[in-house]
Amino acid sequence: MRKTLFAFTLLISSISFAQQEIKVDIADALALKTLDISYEYYLSDQSSIGISALFNFEGKGSDFRYNEDRMITPFFRHYFTTEAKWNFFGEGWFGLNFGEKEINNGGNTTYKDYTDGALGIGIGSKYTSAGGLTIDVHGGLGRNMFGSDSPIIVPRVGIGVGYSF
Repeated sequence: MRKTLFAFTLLISSISFAQQEIKVDIADALALKTLDISYEYYLSDQSSIGISALFNFEGKGSDFRYNEDRMITPFFRHYFTTEAKWNFFGEGWFGLNFGEKEINNGGNTTYKDYTDGALGIGIGSKYTSAGGLTIDVHGGLGRNMFGSDSPIIVPRVGIGVGYSF
């Protein structure tokens, strides 16, 4: 029992003293009626893990929208610089995405639900102020791996604004 309590206490204390960050993709929210919220946990000065949740509120009849209605994306980032202000990074991610694919049958348009997983990579840059404000600009592409009814390419782009604590 003591060993379990000690391990639990050590885990909680390491999480509470590590740098963490929460942000919202402001470009998607303003331009595409899409909410993309991310949480990032720093493992060291040069690496972090995180998760993003994307919710698409744009109508199907709009000129441009993401194909995905919802997407959960765990990611790993490696920072190439450790400067105090601007850091460049590369990331690998897996996006579990859900949506509807448009199917044209002789003039009739129907939609078929799909669920798929995309494996992708990306690059970006992040500004961190002394007060904790962060601005993250990133872009990347992934490929859906499992379904035949889903789009082939999955984008991951954005401008995130958040707070580091």
